[in-house]
Amino acid sequence: MAEELKDTIAQSLECPVCLTTFTDPKILSCSHTYCKVCLEKLLECHGDGQMIRCPVCKAVTQVPHQDVDKLPASLALRKLIDDVKNQHQICTNCDSEDKPKAVVYCQDCGNYLCTTCHNMHSQWKNFVDHEIIAMSEISSGKVSIRRYRKCRKHPKEDEECFCSNCKRFTCFRCAVMEHKDQGHQVIESDAYESHHTKTIDELKSKVEKKQSCFQNYIDLIDEQKKCVDDATNHCTDDINKAYDEAVQQLTEKREILLGEVKGKTERAEETLEEMKKSAQQRIDQLTTIAEMVTNRRNAPVDMDTLAVYDTLCEDLQEALNQENPDYEQPNKTCRKAKSSLFVRNVGKDELGLGTIVVGKIITLPTKDSMNGMINTRDGMMAVGCKDGGVNIFSAYGRLQQTVLKDVKISALGFFSDGRCVVIDMSNTVALYSQDYTKLNVMFKTLNKDEGGVSDLTVDSDDLIYVSYSKAKKIHVFSSAGGKAIKEIPCQGYDPWQITSYNDSLIIRMGNTVRLVDKEGDVMETLKKTSNTYLYAAVSQSNTILIATVKDDECLVSIDEYTDELEHIHNLIGEYKIEKPGRRWYYLQQYRSGEIAFCTPDNLYIIIT
Repeated sequence: MAEELKDTIAQSLECPVCLTTFTDPKILSCSHTYCKVCLEKLLECHGDGQMIRCPVCKAVTQVPHQDVDKLPASLALRKLIDDVKNQHQICTNCDSEDKPKAVVYCQDCGNYLCTTCHNMHSQWKNFVDHEIIAMSEISSGKVSIRRYRKCRKHPKEDEECFCSNCKRFTCFRCAVMEHKDQGHQVIESDAYESHHTKTIDELKSKVEKKQSCFQNYIDLIDEQKKCVDDATNHCTDDINKAYDEAVQQLTEKREILLGEVKGKTERAEETLEEMKKSAQQRIDQLTTIAEMVTNRRNAPVDMDTLAVYDTLCEDLQEALNQENPDYEQPNKTCRKAKSSLFVRNVGKDELGLGTIVVGKIITLPTKDSMNGMINTRDGMMAVGCKDGGVNIFSAYGRLQQTVLKDVKISALGFFSDGRCVVIDMSNTVALYSQDYTKLNVMFKTLNKDEGGVSDLTVDSDDLIYVSYSKAKKIHVFSSAGGKAIKEIPCQGYDPWQITSYNDSLIIRMGNTVRLVDKEGDVMETLKKTSNTYLYAAVSQSNTILIATVKDDECLVSIDEYTDELEHIHNLIGEYKIEKPGRRWYYLQQYRSGEIAFCTPDNLYIIIT
C-alpha cells in the first residue's frame, strides 16, 4: 500500500505539459500548477505576451509585466519534490520486508529493481528486450519514466480502460460500474494510447509541414532581402556616380559663372580706367598749354613770339571750350557692375546653380498691393497700390516719394506736361496736377458692376483710354473730362491690360498679346502655351517688350519684338522671381534703359 501511495505521489509531482517532475513550479489563477519554463513557452505561444491560458481548464491568467517569474510559486509542492528526491527508491520486486535500494527501473515491467533483481531480470528470456533505465539518469531528470496508472478507487487495479466522454482513464471495474450504463464510449487504454500516439505523429507531421512552409517563406524573405540589398547597392552606386558627375558639372558651372562676374566687373573697371585716363590726359593737356602760355609772360616781344603766343592761346581756349566730364557716366558704369546679382535656380534645373543678372530687387512698402506701374515724365517709375498710394522709385531702386496715399489705385498714367491721371478700385477717374493736387475734373466712366476690372493708358496726344474687362470695351476721354469722346469695342477678346503704342494699342490677356488699332480691330497677335502669361510694354527705342511668366515655376523671360510682333532677340532668360500671393504683373522700361518688372510684392530692376 505504501508503494502504491508513493507511486501516486510521484505521479502528482509531474508537470502535465513536460511530463517530468516539476521544476520551479508556478501557480496560475485557476490553481493549476506548471513548470516555470513550460509557462514561459505557453506565454510565447499565446502571442501577445500578456496572458496565459491554462491548458487544463482554459482559464486565463494575466502575467504581470510579461514576466512568468512574478507568478506565485508553489512552495509546498517544491518542498514535497525535494523530499521525494531525497528519499531512496526501494526495489518493488523483492518479497522481503526489508527491501533494498533500487538501482534501475524497467519501463516495460514498471518496477524498480535492486541489483539482485536486476541480475535475475536480465537473465529471464522474456525480459531480455525490456527497456532498463539507471536510477542516476532518473534522478538527474535526463530521462522520464513511463508510469503505469492505478485506479484511484481500486488502487490495485490498473487503468486499463479510457472513457472518451469523460476524458479519463479507469480500471475495468469502474468502466463496467460507472460508465457502461451511461452510454459512454469506453475503449482499451492501449487503443486510446495508440490513437493518441498516432494523432501526435500526425500533428508532428503537420507541424513539420507547417514549419517547412514557414521556412520556405523565410527563405523567400531572405531572397527578397538580398534583392533589396542588391537594389540598394545598385541605386547607391548610381547616386554616387550621379553625384560625382553633378559635382563636376557644378564645378564647371561655377567657373563659368565666376568668369561671367569677373568679365562684367573687369569691363566696368576697364571702362572706368579709360575714363580716368582720358580725364588725366585733359588735365595734362591743360597744364602743359597753361604753363607754355604763362611762361611767356617775361619773354621778349617780337613778331614770332606774338604769333606763338596767339597760337598757344587759341589751343588753350580750344581746350577750355571742351565739355566738362559727364559725371553720370562713371556712376552708370559702376551701377551696372555693382548691380550684378546671382539668381539661384529653384525647381527643375537646380543643378545649373543659377544665372548672373544685373539688377536689383526692391521689396515694395506694402505687401500684395501693387496694381499698376507706369513711367513718370521725369524718368522715375510710379507703382500704384490697391490699398492706397503711389510709390515712386528711381532707376537705382530708391523710393523717392509716396503720393496719393488715400487713393486706392487700379491704374494710372501721366500726361506730357506731368499731370497724373488715376482710376481707382471703384472705376472713378481723377486728374492730379504735377504736385499731385487733385483737379476739379470729372469723368463719366462705367462703375465696377457695369464695366468690371478696369485699366488705363495715356497716348502721345494726352487722350485717356479706359478699358473694361466685363463690358469688353474701351472708353476714350480727353483731359477735359466729361463723357467719353469715343467707344472702342473689343470683339473676341478681353482688355485686361492696355498700353498705348504709336497709333495703336497693345492689349494683353492671359497667354496672348494683341496689337489693335484705335477702332478695336486686331492687327497682330502673339500667343504662347497655356501655362504661361504675357505682359507687354513699350521700349525706349519704340519696340515692344514682352515678359513671359511661367507662374508655377516663378520664371520670367523678357524679349524684344517689332511693331508687327516679330521676335527680335531675348533680353533676359528665365529670371527667377519670388512667388507672389496674387498673379498680377506689370512690365515697363526706365528712360535710362533699365527694365522694371513688378509683382504684387517686389519691384525687379534689371539692367540689360
